Amino acid sequence: MIAKTFKGGAHPPERKERTSELPIERVSPVKQVVIPINQHFGAPIQSLVKVGEQVRRGQKIADAEGRMTVPLHASVSGTVAKIESRPLANNLEGPCIVIEAGEVPGGDAFLPPLDPFACSKEEALARVREAGIVGMGGAGFPTHVKLAPTKPIAVVIANAAECEPFLTVDERTMIERPGDFVEGLAITMRIVGAPAGLIGLEENKASVIPGLEKAIAERGRGMDIQVKLLKTKYPQGGEKMLIVALTGKEVPSGGLPMDVGCVVQNVGTLVAMTEAFREGKPLVERALTITGGACSQPKNLLAPIGTLVSDIVASGAVRIAEEELGRVVFGGPMMGVAVPGYAIPLQKNSSGVLFMSRKEAAYFAEGPCIRCGRCMRACSCKLSPALLNGALKSGNLDEAEAIGVLDCVECGTCSFVCPAHIQLVQRFRVGKQLVRAKKQKEAKNAR
Repeated sequence: MIAKTFKGGAHPPERKERTSELPIERVSPVKQVVIPINQHFGAPIQSLVKVGEQVRRGQKIADAEGRMTVPLHASVSGTVAKIESRPLANNLEGPCIVIEAGEVPGGDAFLPPLDPFACSKEEALARVREAGIVGMGGAGFPTHVKLAPTKPIAVVIANAAECEPFLTVDERTMIERPGDFVEGLAITMRIVGAPAGLIGLEENKASVIPGLEKAIAERGRGMDIQVKLLKTKYPQGGEKMLIVALTGKEVPSGGLPMDVGCVVQNVGTLVAMTEAFREGKPLVERALTITGGACSQPKNLLAPIGTLVSDIVASGAVRIAEEELGRVVFGGPMMGVAVPGYAIPLQKNSSGVLFMSRKEAAYFAEGPCIRCGRCMRACSCKLSPALLNGALKSGNLDEAEAIGVLDCVECGTCSFVCPAHIQLVQRFRVGKQLVRAKKQKEAKNAR
């Protein structure tokens, strides 16, 4: 099997060996959860419960009308203790529903099982939404919206690359639950009407292929599902890079995967799809990797949404060497977000938490650009990061837009290869916000 890839990219140290062989363990018991009300890429929703109210695991506790909304469910049974603003993984504060865990009559409040291969497309999409499923790879985009494209879909791609260093939860999921993963892919293919499915897998996870092929034979519903090897390279798991590597098609500037006949789904999202139909289980828990140089006992864990990372540490499930701790990152080291502490709740898109050592988190002062061109060769979006940086530093937003700042996927590859340690991706992230604000202002003035 020939490994495919895309042009550009980089090879940061993988650092997956500490957790790649560790099974996923359930976090238990959980005494309290702090569930952020708005934790998806879409319109805000509102609480449906009040302080003092008893709720059951799986009960809907927040929702709103609108295509881009996704409901929220209680991840444990218990009593609503507070509804208040708390620090979140994006370094902002947001409203959260605090539930004190406890026994509640009636058991779990799951949905009734639904056969995804017998129900209508409309019923299937309604189930995906009602289960509160979003992209679990990091973006948190509403899955029911992604599965209702306005263009024909030729292939569904299962993003099993997991190219971020340190993180191994997708690999472990494919080892431990290959059938649920494959069936989730088959369900997605059925909903969008795609005749083919591809599982994009980096070479460093080739050992899971036999298990996946067995699962395809047993639970693939006879559909055309194939495993394709990819070269181990960052950001191989980026949606656009994955599509180029597996299909040879390039998503146009400002376009979406459906523009080239593709839908891309994360491993965790596909498992959640299977659970939503077969068990009626809403998205109330997720698997993640907790690791890093300052984590003396790393783990792959399954935890209720809203579990505070500080509670996981306090329970002894993982151990942190505080004297070595240099930085806490939600997500991977390349695209994750550094936070000031870890009394922060897990969200649906929390794929990992890194307790990085001082050495791993070392900060280097920026130097002047030496025009070496490394960032341009590494950019998987075929941009010119050095030119973008110059335009933004000079405040020329029109030039930055013309060069392609809005096409940047913020993967961090340019910053990683820069010998001058220029914080390119941070500058581009701010630059994109400024360009969008400028365009909105211009559109408003033109009315």
